[in-house]
Amino acid sequence: MKRALFPGSFDPLTLGHVDVINRALPLFDELVIAIGINANKKYMFSLEQRIEFIQNTFKDEPKIKVDSYQGLTVDFCKKIEANFILRGLRNPTDFEFEKTITQVNRTLSDIETVFLLTSTETSFISSSIVREVIEFKGDYSKMVPASVRL
Repeated sequence: MKRALFPGSFDPLTLGHVDVINRALPLFDELVIAIGINANKKYMFSLEQRIEFIQNTFKDEPKIKVDSYQGLTVDFCKKIEANFILRGLRNPTDFEFEKTITQVNRTLSDIETVFLLTSTETSFISSSIVREVIEFKGDYSKMVPASVRL
C-alpha cells in the first residue's frame, strides 16, 4: 500500500493545502493528513478545530485519514507505516526550507519526500496570511475551504 503523510499545522487549512491534497490523491492509496503539535507555537485555532476543518472538508474522501502527532515526523511515519511524506511548495523559499528538512529526514530514515507545486491560483495563500486577514477582520473566504469560514 502506498501511504503518504501530509504533515503541517493547518492553522488554518487553506485552499493551497486543499489543492495539494486533491492533486496527491491519485498518487497514493491512502493519505494521512496529520497535525504536528509544537508546544512552543501559539495557534489561532485549537487542535480540535483544525481536525474538524480537515475532516469536514474531506468527509466524502475515503482515502483520507486525519490524525495528530508530537515528535519527529519520520517517527510518526514509521508508526503509521507511511512510505512517503507529501509537501507542497509555493515558491523558491519553500523549496530551500523543505529541501533542508528532507535531507535531515533522509539521514534519519528511508522515507521519501514527494513535492507538489501549488497551483498558480493558490500559490499566494499561506496560513499565516489567512490568520492575519482574520485578525484584522478582512474577507478570507477566497483563501479557505467552506469548513473554515467562521
